[in-house]
Amino acid sequence: MVFGLFKEKWNPDGKHVYVTGGSMGLGLSLAQILVQKGAHVSIVARNQARLDEALKTLEKYRQTPAQVIQARSHSLDTATSSTEALESICEAHGGAAPDAVFACAGASKPMFFMEMTEEDLSNGMTTGYWVQAWTAWAVARKMAKQKKRGGKIVLVSSMLGYMSFLGYASYSPAKHALRGLADTLQSELMLYGINVQIFFPATMLTPGYDEENKTKPQIVKDIEAADNGLTADQAALALFKGAQGDYPHISGDFNSDLFRTSTRGAVGHANWIWDGLLDMVAFFAAPAWKHSVDKRVLAHREEHEAYLAQKSFYSTGS
Repeated sequence: MVFGLFKEKWNPDGKHVYVTGGSMGLGLSLAQILVQKGAHVSIVARNQARLDEALKTLEKYRQTPAQVIQARSHSLDTATSSTEALESICEAHGGAAPDAVFACAGASKPMFFMEMTEEDLSNGMTTGYWVQAWTAWAVARKMAKQKKRGGKIVLVSSMLGYMSFLGYASYSPAKHALRGLADTLQSELMLYGINVQIFFPATMLTPGYDEENKTKPQIVKDIEAADNGLTADQAALALFKGAQGDYPHISGDFNSDLFRTSTRGAVGHANWIWDGLLDMVAFFAAPAWKHSVDKRVLAHREEHEAYLAQKSFYSTGS
């Protein structure tokens, strides 16, 4: 199946678009694009100070006085809080469901699995999966109840939602779970005329990336060094362009395109010819990349054992 053939591109002009995680990074950059395109934009995040600054930034991109641009501080880690956040941003629109939602909220805390605590693993699923899943749940129900045909829900995974390597045991499983959710909803929400998509960006050079580098092991940084990464603006533009179509999986660069075509599962082709060429390249490139990572990890074994010994890992009871 080829998606989007001869279809009109999604246009946010005049539509109410809800962006979670909109106070910085990908969410803020995307919100800027949406405001510039004439959308009514609502952003939600936890930090009120960052939201206040983000709102000032978004005002610079306003196209008309009629645009409703708002920011609300909410946690999104439970069904209740996500529903409250949604109802809060809908008040300015007479309680109507948003026309589209981009779930950009999330965080990563890379560490060695042996050093992770129960809390680290649990929080990884909350910040990597549930903050988006509960938003999708609340929005889908509201759209369906109001018979919002043409609604759009876009989740944000990661290239680590297609594959993974050391350091991401608390993050990658959540991103794989988001893919499972998106693929399921893409099928099920057709019943209500709702389009579901998911974005798989590679490394994004955002404040969140700076934060995750604080706990990221050096070997993980070394493996990722070959990836130049995308700025928040570059990633947001790729996300927006992907959202203009209806292909379920959105990739942001050549590397994520390779993993998309080689691990797309039951999702159809975005472009038969291009995807076929990428699939042939990935047939050789993906295993070669994995072999190089495994080789680097094995070479790190003695250094890693010395590191754990220094941390008294082997002398503790559990």
